[in-house]
Amino acid sequence: MSGYTPDKKLRLHQLRELRRRWLKDQELSPRGTHAAPSGGGGGGGPMEQFWSKFLQDGVPWKNVIYKTYQHSSRIFTGDTILATGEVIPLMKEFRDQHH
Repeated sequence: MSGYTPDKKLRLHQLRELRRRWLKDQELSPRGTHAAPSGGGGGGGPMEQFWSKFLQDGVPWKNVIYKTYQHSSRIFTGDTILATGEVIPLMKEFRDQHH
């Protein structure tokens, strides 16, 4: 007995049609709401306005983070903290964890 049974052929045909319909539904329509500006010309809603301002270059929070990173002291194992005399210990090795 070779080939598919009629039931199997029908099932495969149905699955193929479902996949095609699903893919067609995933396509974006040029007339869809995704292309229309939200908020009616005011630049979007409050969340959109917040993120557009928040992610601009030159905003203060980005400068603060960069300065903190650039000017922070580097501490390595074996270093001695002058104020307390504490020596930074070696890091533990975890053999079962890789990174």
